[in-house]
Amino acid sequence: MAIAAAPFATVPTPSQRLGRDTGIDLVRAICVLGVVLLHALMVGVTVVDGSPVFANASDGTGWIAPLSWLLQVMPLFFVIGGFSGLLAYRGSRQRGRTAHWFIVGRLHRLLRPAIITIGIVGLALALLTIIGVPADLLEVAGFRYGQPLWFLAVFLLCQALLPAFAAAHERAPFLTLGALVAAAIGVDALRAVSGIDAVGFLNLAFVWLVLQQLGFFLADGRIDALRRRTRAVAGLGALALLISSFLTGVHSPDLIANISPPTTALLLVGVVHTSAVSLLRERIERWSRAAAASAFTAFVTPRSMTIYLWHMPVLLVMAGATALLSTHTGLELPPLDSVGWWAARPMWLAVALALTALVAVFAARFERRPVSAFVGSSGRVTAAVLAGLVGLLLLLVLGSSVATIAIAVALIAASLRLTRPADAVVVAA
Repeated sequence: MAIAAAPFATVPTPSQRLGRDTGIDLVRAICVLGVVLLHALMVGVTVVDGSPVFANASDGTGWIAPLSWLLQVMPLFFVIGGFSGLLAYRGSRQRGRTAHWFIVGRLHRLLRPAIITIGIVGLALALLTIIGVPADLLEVAGFRYGQPLWFLAVFLLCQALLPAFAAAHERAPFLTLGALVAAAIGVDALRAVSGIDAVGFLNLAFVWLVLQQLGFFLADGRIDALRRRTRAVAGLGALALLISSFLTGVHSPDLIANISPPTTALLLVGVVHTSAVSLLRERIERWSRAAAASAFTAFVTPRSMTIYLWHMPVLLVMAGATALLSTHTGLELPPLDSVGWWAARPMWLAVALALTALVAVFAARFERRPVSAFVGSSGRVTAAVLAGLVGLLLLLVLGSSVATIAIAVALIAASLRLTRPADAVVVAA
């Protein structure tokens, strides 16, 4: 994996501001909220013959497809990641720092809170095993916990490659974007022709890199500089293509299904989202300055990774507590997707948000601590990124068990140690 950047060239960025872009911060905070709400709706628990059963509440339902059109925010999240990442990288270079400093800073910001969360989940699974919780329940819980970690692995990869793709963007922005789009389309076509779904996982790189690259264009001001009519036509055209792909069977109308493996439907979603954000940019910035929106953004922005990492353990604890309450009191739980189940969703969602926020208040210190960086070799930085990626992928492929978590924690610890020698210099994130 080549993650060292080519020589940096300063490019004017009309959209760059001296401070944080509060409008973009608000959009990112809303994306985090959307992820938590979607996953909270998908966590289902019932009791069958006196034993708890954890399931995906959206399986086989008719509501997940239309809801996914509202809550599938990952394409926009990666666009914003590209926007913020490019501006942060350029600012870092202007302060005389190297690409390695940027990559190490991103690695620490992502993996330092992750190793704490993963380690605590591993200890919890070990304790539950000791007290006799059935192994099949723990296996399901570990699988559910590990599923959202795909985002952390892919986002880490994209951010590690950002300096190299930023350099490519400055030399040949449209060629770079076009090549990535062509690669993503090629993977989809090969998957369709071969009938091998596993081929689609190559788009874990290409689809998300395209969306990150789209964020570069937003950061450069190239998108905002287009006429409003042009941006509107681009967004509506992408939406029309997306709907056509559903009607013709090219893509599933369930945007959640298009994420594993990722498909080019997500690229069209990203264009729709980016067009909307650009068209509403000034209005979003005005909204972001309102007291409620400002407070919401101020809470989520410095805790976004912590919220993402902890929301699934919180949901699993809630599911487990619900099952225990049912089995010990005889309280009957409503069937998934029933009228009674939906009637309980507002309270379920409110509790999920409140508990996740509470945990984030205490756990976010690991995300906000100053980042240690150093000027080291390209090989050492690459090894650190690979160690972190392998640790996360281990949990995704094999599931989260006491053994796999122990190995993953060791690999992530090695990743952080490789980039934090004794003489490390503490720098601002």
